[in-house]
Amino acid sequence: MASLIEELMQTLEGEIVQYEALLKLSQEKTPIIVKGDIVALQKITDEEQTVVDAISHLDSKREEITKDIANVLNKDVETLKLSVLIEILGKQPKEQAQLADIHDRLKTVVDNVKKINSNNSELIAHSLEMVEFDLNLLKAMKQAPETANYGSNAFNSGNILGSAVSGFDAKQ
Repeated sequence: MASLIEELMQTLEGEIVQYEALLKLSQEKTPIIVKGDIVALQKITDEEQTVVDAISHLDSKREEITKDIANVLNKDVETLKLSVLIEILGKQPKEQAQLADIHDRLKTVVDNVKKINSNNSELIAHSLEMVEFDLNLLKAMKQAPETANYGSNAFNSGNILGSAVSGFDAKQ
């Protein structure tokens, strides 16, 4: 059991390291989003994907270790959360304190990643709104207003002044 707890703590420590790397990348991404630097954004997104892959691997390993611990303790793996495991380790204060510290650090770094990613998502949404606004403005500038011409059946024919086609003229 002690070796499983040690292995769990090492895996969680690895997750903390990876989440801290993800947090750093997310913080670096914020000014890149504000600048609208697509190339740098793609580069940092690729780096984030590498970190996320490492986190996923560690998370799978943590789940396997947790299943093994649940089997040893004869507990349901679904109810065996870190907080419950910390309580179970009451007779081993050293391991209990270490696991509680790891739990708190992991929770803090994950919460920080969530906050930064939420902020980045909002910035991206605002950037997309600005791009859409700019595109609509450009379309409106290229299109002249409709004329008030009526056809023989008294419906507006909706002729548009000027050219609604692209600005390129192949005849010139």
